[in-house]
Amino acid sequence: MIRYLFGNALARYPLLRDSMFADRAAQFRTRLGWEVPVDARGHERDQYDPLNPLYVIWERPDGRHGGSLRYLPTLGRTMLGEHFAHLTGGPPIRHAGIWECTRFCISPAANQSEGRVSAALMLGGLEVGLNLGLSHAVGVFDARMMRIYRRLGWPPAVLGHDGAGCDAICAGLWAFTADLRPGLLARAGLSGELSAHWYRRAFGDGKLVLAA
Repeated sequence: MIRYLFGNALARYPLLRDSMFADRAAQFRTRLGWEVPVDARGHERDQYDPLNPLYVIWERPDGRHGGSLRYLPTLGRTMLGEHFAHLTGGPPIRHAGIWECTRFCISPAANQSEGRVSAALMLGGLEVGLNLGLSHAVGVFDARMMRIYRRLGWPPAVLGHDGAGCDAICAGLWAFTADLRPGLLARAGLSGELSAHWYRRAFGDGKLVLAA
């Protein structure tokens, strides 16, 4: 299932929280070799996790993390604005209708269901944007991810990049449009009614309230 949780609600789901941060360490530090902080418990957290971001999390049947992404409004602090501003070639992106998406992570336990989990996370990200009336998501991604985004049917417009080939780091802009929803639902193997239920369970009428 998809859970939408703000950072200050993660303590209510300790197994989901801890397995998410452990999976992030496994993906970003161990597999990709990024220089990210990992604590003594093997959890990857950065300076943006304490800012009460909104997490879109795929929760496995055993209550553990299956995949996740993280949203922050661009009117506040963002990774793109503070560390990768050179990728956009202009002033920092700060707009009420644009949120930053970072830390797209798939659990190593996803195995054969990785494609469905990726689609479900993108679907959850789209539900947030459509229901809150956002225009775009912006984010920094490894160029190798473009293949996945294209396969899911929602590739970003590339604003700029640093490096070449698969090792390039890119800044991208994803437009929130309703016509993306049927394709993501199909790729995730979910019904529109179920996806809407998960969103309403968290936000009710679309206002940002903590998940029940």
